[in-house]
Amino acid sequence: MRTLKKIILAGLMTAGFTAAAHAQVLSFSTPPQGSVWNTMASVISGQARNSAGLKMVVQPYGGNAQMMQAVNDALAEYSLNDVNDVITAVSGTGEYTTAMPSLRVVARVNPFPVGLYVKESSGMTSIADLKGRSVPSGWDAFPIARSHISAILAAGGLGWDDVKQVPVPELIRGSDDMASGRVDSAFFAVGGPKVAEIDASVGGVRFLSVEANDETLQKIRAVRPAFYFAEVTPAPVRVGVPEPMMFVTWDNVLVAGAHVSDEDVQKLLAVIFDEREAIGGAYPPLRALNLETAYKAYPGVDYHPGAVAFFEERGVELIEAQ
Repeated sequence: MRTLKKIILAGLMTAGFTAAAHAQVLSFSTPPQGSVWNTMASVISGQARNSAGLKMVVQPYGGNAQMMQAVNDALAEYSLNDVNDVITAVSGTGEYTTAMPSLRVVARVNPFPVGLYVKESSGMTSIADLKGRSVPSGWDAFPIARSHISAILAAGGLGWDDVKQVPVPELIRGSDDMASGRVDSAFFAVGGPKVAEIDASVGGVRFLSVEANDETLQKIRAVRPAFYFAEVTPAPVRVGVPEPMMFVTWDNVLVAGAHVSDEDVQKLLAVIFDEREAIGGAYPPLRALNLETAYKAYPGVDYHPGAVAFFEERGVELIEAQ
């Protein structure tokens, strides 16, 4: 009888531990509220809670380096990032001095156009107009912006020596400094809620155009090999885009830590692609989610095994890197 009680007790304890593991809270590491990644993670997490009962929360960090560190160190389960930054984080190159080998790609989410924007009252319309004007620099809390702005300037025929550099720490502060007049331009992704906020506060903003041709394509790929140009057309959510414009763009990817279970990754991917319409309705840039183009190979990074199993089960083939 005593042995039977021990067996029953052990079984109950195992069941309790299993239930606790499945009930754990899964977190997204993102930049501060108002950023595109924070908004995207909030929408995806909300849908995961509503349609799949997943316990997901969004945890803001100061910038991309902290976001990647949190996932690598198992302090967060997921993040969203530029695939170029994930590649450099895994290898410990570029802005990263220590390799982060536990980062895994889960899916290509969407193309991510970025640019420098200004007050509409400035009269500037192209990156070339920034010659001799001030541009945000430094980015100690958000170092990914350094390579992005370098590429944007190059696509406008400029380098850092052609502009005045004004140090800013991170995205939100950079836009606030532009609004206050401390710096002439600000860096942000197209569709960012912060851009809409600044637009309303200063009486209008616009992104500056770049020269998209073979020569400038080579220049931006010299900064990061996965950069490319993409056209963005006007839409209510794309504040500061008055006409069809070309932008420096990269593939935005969903990232997970190696510690995240295959089951949890598969559940989240099922939510993202099965509830694509609801997610895109909540945040239009996520309408670009496409199961057929979500499984793309990138140099120097591995896919999470849960993601590999998901795509194979759905019959999606790996798109080789170009």
